Amino acid sequence: MRILGVASASAALTLGIAGNALACNIRDFSAAASCDDGKGIITVTDTDASAKEATVTVYLESNGADERQVGTKTVTGSREGATVTFSEDWAPGAKYRVHITVPKLVDADVSPITTAPSEACTTKSESPSPSDSPEPSETPSGSETPSDSATPSDSESSAAPATPGDNEPSAAAGESNLAETGADSNTPMIAGIAGALVVVGGGAVFFGMRRRGASKAG
Repeated sequence: MRILGVASASAALTLGIAGNALACNIRDFSAAASCDDGKGIITVTDTDASAKEATVTVYLESNGADERQVGTKTVTGSREGATVTFSEDWAPGAKYRVHITVPKLVDADVSPITTAPSEACTTKSESPSPSDSPEPSETPSGSETPSDSATPSDSESSAAPATPGDNEPSAAAGESNLAETGADSNTPMIAGIAGALVVVGGGAVFFGMRRRGASKAG
């Protein structure tokens, strides 16, 4: 009987230790402030192997007191570690209190207190790098390269310039002007006939005057 009692007590002690090892406690929780895609976050990890549901509440601390509540979420623990994330635009060096509540098991703060990094989060692509900026095109947009029609054609460029003699009146033009004024090629002949008639007329007058004088004398 004594041996049986010792064995039972040993078994109960072993089960108690195993139960305490599996039970949820504050040591199963941890918290950290970090950046995700240029934005601040606070991540709480639960490694409770008993898979109890826990309520996580995060507070921003100021001078040892709660300044404001960041948020409250629930998480179910796992041996591998289950996480819950809070979006928070934290300032460098800011301090946060993370409180864990598991009914009848845990009602305590994660220790140590969570402190944000000394450098703020920055957006990955604040400004385009020189290589990403588009290079200016060689010709302005909307403009067109002058076509071949804008340049003088071979026939136009090869045309000889007009000579000063091209503007002088031609011989035919001179003849036409003379014809309009009556000075054509028949003028010498007409002048000759007129002269002969003058001579004949003069001779007739002369002989007529001589005959008249002779008749008066006789």
